[in-house]
Amino acid sequence: MENKDICVMGLGYIGLPTAAMFAKNGHKVLGVDVKQEAVDLLNKGEIHIEEVGLGEMVKEVVSIDNLVAATKPSFAETFIIAVPTPFNDDYSANLDYVVSATKSIIPYTKKGNVVIVESTIPPRTIDDVIVPLFEEKGLEVGKDVYLAHCPERVLPGRILTELVENTRIVGGYNEISASKAADVYRTFVTGDILETTAISAEMSKLLENTYRDVNIALANELAKVSEKIGVNALEVIELANHHPRVNLHQPGPGVGGHCLAVDPYFIIEKAPEETKLISNARKINNSMPSFVVEQVEKLLGDREAKLTVLGLSYKGNIDDVRESPAMEIVNLLQEKKYNLSFYDPHVKQAQVKIPLAGTLEDAISEADCVLVLTDHDEFKSLKEEKLKSHLKKNCVVLDTRNCLNISVSDIKYYNYSNLYQLNRENKVLVP
Repeated sequence: MENKDICVMGLGYIGLPTAAMFAKNGHKVLGVDVKQEAVDLLNKGEIHIEEVGLGEMVKEVVSIDNLVAATKPSFAETFIIAVPTPFNDDYSANLDYVVSATKSIIPYTKKGNVVIVESTIPPRTIDDVIVPLFEEKGLEVGKDVYLAHCPERVLPGRILTELVENTRIVGGYNEISASKAADVYRTFVTGDILETTAISAEMSKLLENTYRDVNIALANELAKVSEKIGVNALEVIELANHHPRVNLHQPGPGVGGHCLAVDPYFIIEKAPEETKLISNARKINNSMPSFVVEQVEKLLGDREAKLTVLGLSYKGNIDDVRESPAMEIVNLLQEKKYNLSFYDPHVKQAQVKIPLAGTLEDAISEADCVLVLTDHDEFKSLKEEKLKSHLKKNCVVLDTRNCLNISVSDIKYYNYSNLYQLNRENKVLVP
């Protein structure tokens, strides 16, 4: 295989858009993934994940041979590592994929190459884990090869836009490494490119998502308090956010995805005694699936009543079910033996082990209760008349995303504005 400008290790939700973007901007790119199916699809100009505009971009760059895929790396000028970083049973970071990807590129690394780790990693991973791998092979990092950490900072559904427009943080092992890596991104990034140290870049990415996780935990705790004492949590948040220095997030069924639900643990593992706030925020957000199921039990007294779950991905308009609170809620409902139906217009059957309804109409037909767990646009635009025509009379809707617009008298609608009414009624609504 001919030498490439860039070799991207990992063709998932970050690696594939990154590879496609470099290819779109004139680079010859090799994308590497261990999954043969993903490689085969990509080489046909097709994609295995859902992201706005990505399919069209991949088809274009593959057709002009700017992007090819393989299961093994090859020689390149720049290597970008964008593999997942899962966590272990104790919530510490599992760096096996990052280490494996790094080891796999070392035989193809030449003096003058740039190596960039985009994978989310705990602080000091570049210095303590990645650097020794190169030194073992006789390569001096910062002189022979230029090593940096450049964390991704994109929003699913807007990845191709934000790859270009967002500020990029480039943390080098040394100053020249940061400078060399920053030049790689200047190919297409129009946002600012901030050069710093590797450890500052590692920590900044984790802290960005930890801030959001803590903010959501505050909103979720408010939802629990409001349910107990009889307060409209959504109204309280709206009123509080009129303060010029307050920006509360919205409560929901929990926190998912491979960033907010994972990154805080990578800080906690480095300083467990100093991260009480971060740890408590994680516990609050992890408790929300059980809280949602408790509300379902107040609504449904009959396990044979049909309960339709709308949405399985961790956020709206994407197909990503990683760490999704919806999947945790589904597991809890299955344990309680509810009569369940599932529908998600973005998630494919191959991604989950539960049977998905083919259409929304099939899913909600004759349902006694509808549980909304993801705020897809398809649900936000759902017409009351359509719901009413398919659901049983006196059906109950529990909207944990506060995204539906329902007012018909035949449907009892609950979200975080009126959960306290379930306690006041003190009875199940569907016997």
